[in-house]
Amino acid sequence: MLTKAELTKEHILKTVAPIFNQNGYAATSLSDLTEATGLTKGAIYGHFENKEELAIQAFNFNVRSLLMRIGNHLQSSDSPIEKLFLISDFYRNYYDYSQQLGGCPVINVGVDANNQNSALMERVRQVVDKIQDQLTTLIEKGIEAGEISTEINAMTYAKRIDTMFQGAIFMTYTMNDDSYLKETTNHIDQIITNELKV
Repeated sequence: MLTKAELTKEHILKTVAPIFNQNGYAATSLSDLTEATGLTKGAIYGHFENKEELAIQAFNFNVRSLLMRIGNHLQSSDSPIEKLFLISDFYRNYYDYSQQLGGCPVINVGVDANNQNSALMERVRQVVDKIQDQLTTLIEKGIEAGEISTEINAMTYAKRIDTMFQGAIFMTYTMNDDSYLKETTNHIDQIITNELKV
């Protein structure tokens, strides 16, 4: 069972994560945070060293929510190739889901933090590396299982697929049109079928 302090910290993160994600680090004021949480500045900073630490932990909170959601979506199959299709399926409906987070945390925070907040930007890079590493591992497992061609360079395809997802997410939000994600995920499915699958 969580302590009162842990519950308060969780309340703060759950409340401010979409605000930072939507408004950006610089544009999010302390008054935005106190108003949203119903807490004083002292109560917030009793749990976080400063605004930067709060922003990083809020980003981590959003990323954990996202990765947990993807992880749950992948549980319906043990097959590496089927898991690739399930990742594509998850992103096909990502626009609706990510709006609950205030947008895509990786893109929003990455664009916002670039050239403005090196600590936050470094955390975004770590998350991108982790996502691409997990995709690489999944493709390697598919090669080992005989589901994916041995001719495939797992890291190259992991980066290519992730780049296509992120580009489609950016365009979907920019144009407020989820057909970018739908068409890109359909294309990724074709790549999995025609280039990866044995």
